Amino acid sequence: MAQSAHQGSHAGSAKSWLAVTTILIGFMVGGVALTAGPNWLFFWVGVGICAVGALLALAFDIFSDVIVDSPREIAVQEHHSPLEHRS
Repeated sequence: MAQSAHQGSHAGSAKSWLAVTTILIGFMVGGVALTAGPNWLFFWVGVGICAVGALLALAFDIFSDVIVDSPREIAVQEHHSPLEHRS
């Protein structure tokens, strides 16, 4: 059963993933351009694609997209190291 974003999911929305995917594609274009030559024209095209993705991220406000879960209360368990000297 899939959780929606309102139930504490950390998945983000489709518009956030669009921005992240755009930045990733720009990074890959620039990386391939650097290893293939370097081809400076395609490198700067990749930088431009990353910049478009960054503008999308700002416009979509992707950092406020994730709903953070409430803090978890975990019981402390006693444990001993095998190197610990017990008196």
